[in-house]
Amino acid sequence: MSAKPPRPPVDRETKPKRSNFSRRGFIQGLGVGGGVLSGGLLETALPNAAEAAPATIGPDPVTITLRLNGKSTQVAVEPRTTLLDALRNRLGMTGVKRVCDRGACGACTMIINGKVMYGCTVLAIDAQGKNIETIEGLAPEGKYHPVSEAFVNNDAQQCGFCTPGFVMAAKNFIDLHPDPTLEDVEKGLGGNFCRCGTYVGIRPAVLEAAKKMKGGARNA
Repeated sequence: MSAKPPRPPVDRETKPKRSNFSRRGFIQGLGVGGGVLSGGLLETALPNAAEAAPATIGPDPVTITLRLNGKSTQVAVEPRTTLLDALRNRLGMTGVKRVCDRGACGACTMIINGKVMYGCTVLAIDAQGKNIETIEGLAPEGKYHPVSEAFVNNDAQQCGFCTPGFVMAAKNFIDLHPDPTLEDVEKGLGGNFCRCGTYVGIRPAVLEAAKKMKGGARNA
């Protein structure tokens, strides 16, 4: 039986150094109280975590300023409060309706900075500095806006819960599409739903309002 060949000499200067990392060392570097990480490998990974955290607002009510229908209004709300709830519960503006409360029906539709939005999907604190239009400011007291008037003429409402949202959506739609077709109206108001099924009255109402607004009654 032949003898094993001798091992080559090891150059200790070029031999890879062993890492100081070990599972034991990692576990020892973890705090045992309350699940808090302390020291160990993470000690240098997050040196300024507390400093990087954004300033918090709340949870107590804070005073914010909203631009509603051309007027600035202050209201105290918790940061979690939606614009819909702030208007209805804090400012008594009940024109916007709270129906599904999940951005699905359009009953709380309002116009924010020229765009149709659901009030239940917008936080009140995020609406600061923006121009908010609701049905309360659509026309002077005692007068009908052409859209509202057309809804009455065409019997486009029943229970009324969806009506304010439809009126605001229709007003914005006509502003952007002054000469719509029936097909345009069906697609343009697809984000609003009527549980009573009054679409047969809503669609011609929008067409009638578009003709009136095109004829110079836009700001009536």
